[in-house]
Amino acid sequence: MAQITLQNLAHSYSAAPKSDADYALKEMHHVWQDGGAYALLGASGCGKTTLLNIISGLVRPSHGRVLFGNTDVTDAPTAERNIAQVFQFPVVYDTMTVRDNLAFPLRNRGMDAGYIAGRVGQIAKMIGMEDKLDRKARGLTADAKQKISLGRGMVRQDVNAILFDEPLTVIDPHMKWELRTQLKALHRELGHTMIYVTHDQTEALTFADKVVVMHEGRVVQMGTPEELFETPAHTFVGYFIGSPGMNLLDAKIDGATAHIAGHAIPLGKNYAATGRTQIGIRPEFISLTTGTGLPFTLRRVEDVGRHRIVRGEAAGTPINIIAGEGEAIGADMTHVTFDAAKINVYADDWRINGAA
Repeated sequence: MAQITLQNLAHSYSAAPKSDADYALKEMHHVWQDGGAYALLGASGCGKTTLLNIISGLVRPSHGRVLFGNTDVTDAPTAERNIAQVFQFPVVYDTMTVRDNLAFPLRNRGMDAGYIAGRVGQIAKMIGMEDKLDRKARGLTADAKQKISLGRGMVRQDVNAILFDEPLTVIDPHMKWELRTQLKALHRELGHTMIYVTHDQTEALTFADKVVVMHEGRVVQMGTPEELFETPAHTFVGYFIGSPGMNLLDAKIDGATAHIAGHAIPLGKNYAATGRTQIGIRPEFISLTTGTGLPFTLRRVEDVGRHRIVRGEAAGTPINIIAGEGEAIGADMTHVTFDAAKINVYADDWRINGAA
């Protein structure tokens, strides 16, 4: 296991980058603690896989260093980094049985036969393939093959880190939930440093102790699921985390008041903000009213079982509200109010802190 340090790291696929736009990864400096469970989360093309491949040694960064503990591994090949990696699509040996596929990394390192048998049995149980151990991988479904890849990535107990690159893409939804639960249990049991790349917020938030949110080649926030939900550091985090995401409204900030389309919205703190300013409020913290607050036009109501999503418009901006099943929604509810303590204030897309 190892602490992973990304020291002044940046990467460009261009031979002669001239500006920030030429970098797939903008400069970053982060320390990922030994034994932590991290998720790299972001939209397609944001740089997640590039960063994972730099950590694994498949790509050398244009600038900066990668350290495992105190050892600089920037120029070390993948084989010398003592990691396991599971890719998006299955990588298995078709002519081998499931048992032999799972045992391969251990046999390759000369492990004791008794230990190999016990470890293979444990991993087979975790991925739900105990009854297929003696079947050849050829002819198995794509999701079964991916479970083998997943198991082979986790079979070793002596690795510095296990890296997962969207490993559940081809797994059916029910099995996804089971495997995420098992991965979390395995992490608690063995304490490996785990990094899990995904564009699915549910996968990220249920797997990781800390989620690393990436946007346009930058790490815009690293935090717990609660921190990402309550205090998104960037408007992208607010938009990307949550279903629906955070509502963002252009506003003029004047101390403890936000002014939107001529209406005053009280804030929980005093702010000194310049540049393009916005407020962000989660749908859970907006209330429909009959005549107090910001004027609101209701467009439709979607019942999703445990709650309803009210969609409409305020100050020319789409607004989403989450209402409980028992809450009344009437035609006379033409305004909205915000929970002042739950409002975040942003200047040029970055969250700013207020003073009491």
